[in-house]
Parts: sequence; C-alpha cells; structure tokens
Amino acid sequence: MRKGFLSFTYWVSRILSVIAGSALVFLIGLTVLDVVLRAFRRPILGAYELVAFSGAIAIGLALPITSWMRGHISVDFFIGRFPRRARNTFLVATRIAGCSLFVCAGANLIKFSLDLRRHGEVSPTLQFPFYPVVFALGIACFAVCLVLASDIAKIAANEYE
Repeated sequence: MRKGFLSFTYWVSRILSVIAGSALVFLIGLTVLDVVLRAFRRPILGAYELVAFSGAIAIGLALPITSWMRGHISVDFFIGRFPRRARNTFLVATRIAGCSLFVCAGANLIKFSLDLRRHGEVSPTLQFPFYPVVFALGIACFAVCLVLASDIAKIAANEYE
C-alpha cells in the first residue's frame, strides 16, 4: 500500500514537472522570438501576458517534484544533531505544518479559480481566461501535500534520508 502511494505521488509530481518544463521552454522560446521580432518592429502581441502565465505554470507545477527531490534549501545541519526520535518528530511536525499550509492554499486557489471563471475574468490583451492557470496552481498545492504525506510515510518506515 505504502509503495503504491509513493509511486502514485512520484508519478503525479513527474507529470506536473513535465508540464512545468514545457511551460518554461515555451516561455524561453517566446521571449527570444519576441526580442528578435522587436528588432524588426514586429513584437508579439500579448507576449507579456503569455510569459506571466507560463512563468506561473513553470514555477507552481515544479513545486511537487522539487519537494520530492528535496531540491530546496533546508537546515539539516541544525536538526542533524538531534537524536533520531527528536529529529523524526521535528520532521513530521514540519511536514504536517507544510501540508496544512498547502491544503489551505490549494483550496483557496481552486475556489478563486472558480470565482474567476464565474465572473469571466480574462487578460487584457489576449482575452485569455485566468482561471485555468489558477486552478492548475491549486492542483499543484495538493500535489505538494501528497509529497509531504509521502515524506511522513518514509519517516515512519525509517526510509527517509
């Protein structure tokens, strides 16, 4: 059961990271193309909006895999000196706190995306709706919760490095 949960969490994180990577490639390509076309006085209409949307997707959807791989800054040098039980208690407490934060953020982002959809909020130049991006960020927050729950499962099984 635990292995299946860990595999599912990793799979979700990987899918979101592929989407994030694709958004980043699009962002870079669009920026380069816009700069080149500006030299010929033919800028891409709405490039700023597309870069902003792509940046939000790239950053937000990369959070779960970054947390899975522990690619963020941590302060292990401090808690590494604690006895194993105290260290595990601290790690579980921080994972629970983080999960609480991301559940609240995810729920509010999804609620906000539904409000944006209901009111028909769109970007000024391209008239692109905001709600799909905000909804995707809410889903990414819930994926981070899965990763944090996976960390707790690894800690409980003494498999957390």
